[in-house]
Amino acid sequence: MSRMMFVNLPVKDLDRSMAFFKALGFEFNPQFTDETAACMIVSDTSFAMLLTHPKFAKFTPKPVADAKAATEVLTAISFESREKVDAIVDAAVKAGGREFREPEDHGFMYQRSIEDLDGHIWEVFWFNPDAVAAA
Repeated sequence: MSRMMFVNLPVKDLDRSMAFFKALGFEFNPQFTDETAACMIVSDTSFAMLLTHPKFAKFTPKPVADAKAATEVLTAISFESREKVDAIVDAAVKAGGREFREPEDHGFMYQRSIEDLDGHIWEVFWFNPDAVAAA
């Protein structure tokens, strides 16, 4: 069995967060989605669990971080082309998020960053696998 990864993120308004990520083209697994949590499908083996603050707090004795005040994680997701990176960032801004910093173009890799409605930072990038294999 392939390894699976689940990133758990606290969100203030689950319905609003789901609408934001749906606007970026992501789908949710209804089997693991209810009024306190939503399982966003990133790939066949990667998922982001969007959890309400009370639900998230059940998994840790530490206070839930305010991602608008401090960075607790940087989540990076690759896409199939530079154009798709631009489309995702443009959709995020249109859906209420914001571009977090200037784009970076390294030739073999193109990256942009967005901040979602709760302040979580998402690194959206494309890279040329042939350039990586040659290195």
